[in-house]
Amino acid sequence: MKLTGRLQLAHSLVSLGLCPGSCYIPAFGERHEMRLILQRTEGCEVWIDGARHSVAGPGLLILFGTRIGDSEESCRHLADKAVNLRIFEDAEGKMNLSALDVGAEIMMVSQFTLYADTRKGRRPAFTEAMPPDEAERLYKRFVELVAASSLATATGVFGARMDVKLTNSGPVTILLEHEI
Repeated sequence: MKLTGRLQLAHSLVSLGLCPGSCYIPAFGERHEMRLILQRTEGCEVWIDGARHSVAGPGLLILFGTRIGDSEESCRHLADKAVNLRIFEDAEGKMNLSALDVGAEIMMVSQFTLYADTRKGRRPAFTEAMPPDEAERLYKRFVELVAASSLATATGVFGARMDVKLTNSGPVTILLEHEI
């Protein structure tokens, strides 16, 4: 019997050891996707070596991850999407407003662990994460593009061990990807 549609998807999830309805973010394959995690916040801070490095008021925390094969095209697409995505509430409590509409502050932190492959064993593999030199170049480009929106921005330090403190508002946490 040939499986189609939702049945095929459910069978695929079960074969991966997942229950239908659970969350699975593919880490490998022929696709190349730059990945962001957006968290709507009441504010956030980045601490490095016990000292506060940067702070952002109400708005977004963007965790930025890139993998081998990603490009500046993805940076442009995701920077535009992040500042224009309507995930802030209007006067009626509906998510109809963007970061630009509400004057949100944006904290951006690089995070290669967004490409952790946990399918085998108990230790994540990061073989698909982009090498640091190229990843840093794309991270800086992404930061420039978001800053060009005229919103207040802050960042962590690429490659540093950071403590990120935030109050998630909603909570609202959204995965954005751009496939090239």
